[in-house]
Amino acid sequence: MKRAIYTGSFDPVTYGHLDVIGRSSRMVDELIVAVLKNSAKTPLFSVEERVKMLKEVTKDMPNVSVTSFEGLTIDFADAMDARIIVRGLRAITDFEYELQMAQTNRIVNPKVDTMFLVTSEEYSYLSSTILKEIARYGGALDRFAPPCIIEKVKSKYNIKGE
Repeated sequence: MKRAIYTGSFDPVTYGHLDVIGRSSRMVDELIVAVLKNSAKTPLFSVEERVKMLKEVTKDMPNVSVTSFEGLTIDFADAMDARIIVRGLRAITDFEYELQMAQTNRIVNPKVDTMFLVTSEEYSYLSSTILKEIARYGGALDRFAPPCIIEKVKSKYNIKGE
């Protein structure tokens, strides 16, 4: 059985994340999407809220499960008995960082490989940070995340109506 993990902050989940989740879930038997508990960041949504949102938007993907974790991704992969770490790439700058992480992870645990997926062109610019910035100034969000996520973002920023 091919089990993979896809980790991140997902604050909040975007169409770019869902693109990577959907595509990678078709390549493996089981995909575990995991929200990183990172005490160094101040997220818009709690870990529990992000897990709940991810479960909502992946509910129709039968081989995808959602959880949270703390610590090193490579240790989480080992604990989940996953042999693949999925990483999405938007730009060359992402690749440089992700390559270093993948090489480090291979040294720590040679049984785990990293699979890079280049984000679909239509989402190559998109990040949770961009979505939050546009929301903060009342911009249209419909091209960035599913309606259920947009509702939650607007609620956090106390944005009324469309």
